[in-house]
Amino acid sequence: MGAEFTFKFYLLYLLLVLCVDGKGGARDDSQSEGMHGEPVHVHDHPSSHMDHMDHSLLVFFTLNDLKVGRTMPIYFPMKDPSKSPRLLPREDANSIPFSYEKFPYLLQFFSFSNGSPQAIAMEDTLRACEIKPIKGEVKFCATSLESMLDFVQGILGLESRFKVVSTTYLTESSILLQNYTIREVPKEVPAPKMVACHTMPYPYAVFYCHSQETKNKVFMVSLISENGDRVEALAVCHLDTSQWSRNHVSFKVLGIEPGSSNVCHFFPEDNLVYVPMPTMSNNLINVM
Repeated sequence: MGAEFTFKFYLLYLLLVLCVDGKGGARDDSQSEGMHGEPVHVHDHPSSHMDHMDHSLLVFFTLNDLKVGRTMPIYFPMKDPSKSPRLLPREDANSIPFSYEKFPYLLQFFSFSNGSPQAIAMEDTLRACEIKPIKGEVKFCATSLESMLDFVQGILGLESRFKVVSTTYLTESSILLQNYTIREVPKEVPAPKMVACHTMPYPYAVFYCHSQETKNKVFMVSLISENGDRVEALAVCHLDTSQWSRNHVSFKVLGIEPGSSNVCHFFPEDNLVYVPMPTMSNNLINVM
């Protein structure tokens, strides 16, 4: 297909095939609509509020926070690749129904009991993948690498060359939630168009991929934690939130209304953003 990938991404697919966390968890519809982040600032909330807040929401911020020396609490999930489901080849993925209508059959197929954590996670993923996209959004749940690349090329252009950017943990750490400080001026990644792909809980790897007509900004942010852990973090800022659901959790956490502010969020290591490449680069290889 002529797509270009960074060498790092090629190795990730050979070793892990970039997969989802098998534990899985329920997602409400407000989170599924657009799959955007939910900013939060620890220093802006009473401790009692933070004690009851889901730590997984602590990955979010606004453009005003994106400055050298800014410190914020960030949750970076660590996953064991050996325990993560793999992306299936297209032929295998297409042989298994991927539809909420087929949920009873899928329970039997994967030997999950109804109401089990695995069944609930699978049901939530199927529902999220079938929710109508918001205005100006195109979405697709990819069940194979081939289908994901087809979707990306459909958005970025059939003849386009593109690369993948993602978060990199430069040090190993067992601490999931820490205060991180921005070390350097964030580097904006040129992204006239972009496709974001988020891992979803499922028996095999599923990516929720989507693209919006509204303007977004993509950044690589160099972070260091209070314990010395270093992360090169991928962040996306959505500049127009006017079409988002009023029930979107980001608005509840930030205390804002749809369209009143931009919303940014950091990506975990196994989530991806595809951006077009204007020119050939020597450090990229063709894997197709």
